[in-house]
Amino acid sequence: MNEYQSIALLRKELEHHNHAYYVLDNPLISDYEFDALLLKLKDLETKNPEYFDANSPSQRVGGSLIEGFESVKHSYPMLSLGNTYSNEDLFDFDKRVKKFINHDYEYICELKYDGVSISLIYENGSLKKAITRGDGSSGDNVISNVRTIKSIPLELFGNYPNKFEIRGEIFLPIAGFNKLNKQRLENNFEPFSNPRNTASGSLKMLNSLEVSKRPLDCYLYHLLGENLPSDNHYDNLQIAKDWGFKIPNETTKCNNINEVTNYIQKWEIERHNLPYEIDGIVIKINNLNTQDKLGFTAKSPRWAISYKFKAEQAKTKLISIDYQVGRTGAITPVANLKPIQLAGTIVKRASLHNADQINRLDIRINDSVFIEKGGEIIPKITSVFLKDRDLFSIPINFIAYCPECNDPLQRIDDDAKHYCLNQLKCPPQIKGRFEHFISKKALNIDGLGPETIDLLFNSNKIKIISDLYLLKYDDLLPLKKDGKKWSSNIITGLENSKKIPFEKVLFGLGIRHVGETVSIILCKNFKNINNLINATYDDLIDVDEIGERIANSIINFFGSISNVNLINDLVNFGLQFSYINQSKSSKLESMNIVISGKFIEYSREELKSIVEEHNGKNISSISKKTTFVLAGENVGPSKLKKAITLGIKVIDINQFLDIIN
Repeated sequence: MNEYQSIALLRKELEHHNHAYYVLDNPLISDYEFDALLLKLKDLETKNPEYFDANSPSQRVGGSLIEGFESVKHSYPMLSLGNTYSNEDLFDFDKRVKKFINHDYEYICELKYDGVSISLIYENGSLKKAITRGDGSSGDNVISNVRTIKSIPLELFGNYPNKFEIRGEIFLPIAGFNKLNKQRLENNFEPFSNPRNTASGSLKMLNSLEVSKRPLDCYLYHLLGENLPSDNHYDNLQIAKDWGFKIPNETTKCNNINEVTNYIQKWEIERHNLPYEIDGIVIKINNLNTQDKLGFTAKSPRWAISYKFKAEQAKTKLISIDYQVGRTGAITPVANLKPIQLAGTIVKRASLHNADQINRLDIRINDSVFIEKGGEIIPKITSVFLKDRDLFSIPINFIAYCPECNDPLQRIDDDAKHYCLNQLKCPPQIKGRFEHFISKKALNIDGLGPETIDLLFNSNKIKIISDLYLLKYDDLLPLKKDGKKWSSNIITGLENSKKIPFEKVLFGLGIRHVGETVSIILCKNFKNINNLINATYDDLIDVDEIGERIANSIINFFGSISNVNLINDLVNFGLQFSYINQSKSSKLESMNIVISGKFIEYSREELKSIVEEHNGKNISSISKKTTFVLAGENVGPSKLKKAITLGIKVIDINQFLDIIN
């Protein structure tokens, strides 16, 4: 046996023992014997560097420092799930499913791990990428850190597809978290606040050697790809166990929504006995074809939902209330609290949302209050402990004037919030718009951050967004000691921002109710800023996923002369205000296409990409606006019936390819 064969055999044997220990919880050899085999492998690899393999068991200890992570576009978007908090919400979800599906279906219930989502990509049985959720469209490839997690296989066993993705949650078990904090305290370091934040921070470390010292674990719960072994989600997961993946044993099939609620009821109690933290239950439709029929909204799948357990509560004292002014002029009251520990973090402040919330709670200064940290990141006050109330306490009157510019506050239409309408002169609104414009999801301008915006604003260098593009290197230089590099980075960042695509510039303008997804939809449909400025209410409403509230907000924004002048200035500075069409052709221009059923040579994601490449528009449901239905095998009978009733053309894959070719 030559040295390459010896290395390959040792790697295979070590992976086998690693899987037995960390995934099956059934060690086959002692730690001493395992370490001896690993030492032998390292020795052979050192003598034969030409046989280096990043997925070797010897590499699980981590490596050298890296400069940063590569951003990778997800092949399948990592969407968030809709949240429910009651059985009534679950029954409503089941009713919505029944409207679309006229046959029996199963649910799969899974524990909702309180960790960090990860998507693992395997090619020919080897781990190639490990991508974080990011913004749902793109994430960071953190494979150097993920390789250190012993329960994630680097090489697979058995009969697996050539290429696929498997998604799951990386978390820190409670025992490992406590041990880690004990070590930190012994070394005079601050303890970590909670397992989830520690797991998240670990994945973003630039030194995988340090990551390897943290006892991270991973459960996998979702398989994606073109040649999956089964049409059922549950069966795919059970088969993936044979490939070496750690699949949760608690995942269960349910025949109806009543069985789902029983499962939830069980784990609402049992979760406290688990060796890791969960914050709810995920409910999914089992059959993949049924999932396809239900489709997606802009933000979440229609075939899955999460049930969130009741939030943890704590009692503390309300000391005072601050009023914060947002970039839209919205006034948010924030409670200052006597510091208290809740869900692993020290809480000092909590949102009070608006005047109605303060009145509903009848909250007063020095009250004892209950705070809750549930689905929201920011804690909220849920009730007042009236027995502790001072007899001389007085109700809180919501402020009448802006705390920053002293303009009178107003409530707009049915909005629960008060607003300062002094957009042009109220400092927090102005600075907030700048911070939104330069943010990573918008123009992503290197060299600029909130502190720099404060400095430029307070130095009277900027008043409106377009002033950024009037900045000169010599203007910036005096603002900072040794500021040559700082000034140069800002000027370069501003110049580079002129290449940022239209959809991100539109999002950066900060139009109320126009988020990232809506910005993309608007840019694809209206092509350039002039078409959007001149769009009527009916033009906007006709666009799929643009509702009344968004349409009115857009019209109000462009109805302002100052906003239109700002856009004209930005156009003159060279920013992108036209949609760059990446299409291969315009053969599907203005066509609304529904894809339904299963296709032999193409995945549905591939077909959707083809539609967009030829300037078509994918829609999920059939209506009078539908141009045609692209039908594969097992197409939903209800969709076919609706298409026939409305006189919508139904074509097969060959006819579709004829159109685009």
